[in-house]
Amino acid sequence: MHSTSAPRRLTGIDAARGVALFGMMSTHVLPLYVPGTTDATWTALLFSGRASGLFAVVAGIGLALLTGGHVPHRDRTLSADRTGIAVRAVVIALIGFVLGGVETNIAIILVHYGVLFLLALPFVGLRLRALAAWAAGWLLVAPVAAYLLRPMVTAVVDPPSVDGNPVFEHFLVPGTLAADLFLTGYYPVLQWLGFLLVGLVIGRLDLSRLRVQLGLLGVGVLAAVGARLLSAQLLGPGGGLAALLATPDGSRYPLEAMLDVGLEAVDQSGSWWWLAVSAPHSGAPLDLVHVAGSAAAVVGLCLLLTRRFPQALLPLSAPGAMTLTLYALHVCVMSWADELVPQPDPLLVLWLQVVAAIAIGILFQRLHSRGPLELLASGAANAARDSRTQVRR
Repeated sequence: MHSTSAPRRLTGIDAARGVALFGMMSTHVLPLYVPGTTDATWTALLFSGRASGLFAVVAGIGLALLTGGHVPHRDRTLSADRTGIAVRAVVIALIGFVLGGVETNIAIILVHYGVLFLLALPFVGLRLRALAAWAAGWLLVAPVAAYLLRPMVTAVVDPPSVDGNPVFEHFLVPGTLAADLFLTGYYPVLQWLGFLLVGLVIGRLDLSRLRVQLGLLGVGVLAAVGARLLSAQLLGPGGGLAALLATPDGSRYPLEAMLDVGLEAVDQSGSWWWLAVSAPHSGAPLDLVHVAGSAAAVVGLCLLLTRRFPQALLPLSAPGAMTLTLYALHVCVMSWADELVPQPDPLLVLWLQVVAAIAIGILFQRLHSRGPLELLASGAANAARDSRTQVRR
């Protein structure tokens, strides 16, 4: 039996995952538009699209660390790794289908997350240069493919959407479920695979090195800012916004306001200029580059801040080590809170959940334990991995 020791856990990665968790919670609880206006709130400007994208990028980093870090596993060990990842993906997707049955307004990411893990399997054995090429190409080409495929798929799929979160009943309409997961849903995996590939690239770097951490921060900021500036140039002086306002959905919605908050409700068809936007959840190339750059910068910053003092970001890293459990708990709490009459103050609801998540995370860390859902997913994955290794021994 061939085995390698697992890479040392980096609290900076857990802290980045904690940022993603709290950012997503903020967008679920707080308003994204200033009440009575079409102005984006600070919550939307900071976290809309970026928090969930960071979640996916860090997931890719996690897959890279599971498969050897900056020295990827090979042969039998890699094959066993893939088996464990596949089982982990199925467990996460099943949890997502269960949560999909909870009455909530939250767009639950877990089913898409599980599918992304499965799609990443062919890439986890690639070395850094090949991964970087795939990631860059995917960020640029996948949105074009999605733009071309969406009209064709929606024209033949019946019913046209799952009308909410995926649940087990949607297996009765597999075409609709597949369309939602890959193209038309809130987190279309065709484009979002790019985030996982970027995470795999980052995870194949030597993340303990100061030069790498500074590079992630600097390159991430440049990519994020550059994507936004290029989009502004294309939409403004380039004439793209005027063309989009002439499309059916561009004329029906307050498009200029939505560019800061999200285009998930907009039918992005009728003009190639949709590929020039960098709006959250647009899935356009510049949106993907902006979110990936933002995620890389957050990861780099968290690694720098925890470089000498691993506990410096404990309120982020402790809950960040058990996000699956805390995310599921958050969905259930919000399902209950949304039914309260009168509705409680959103800021109070958010802070109570943030404080509770920090307390739970620190408690589990002090107990040297993982969250219940983390134990379920990792236990099933490790059992499958070990059985594969023993069979091949």
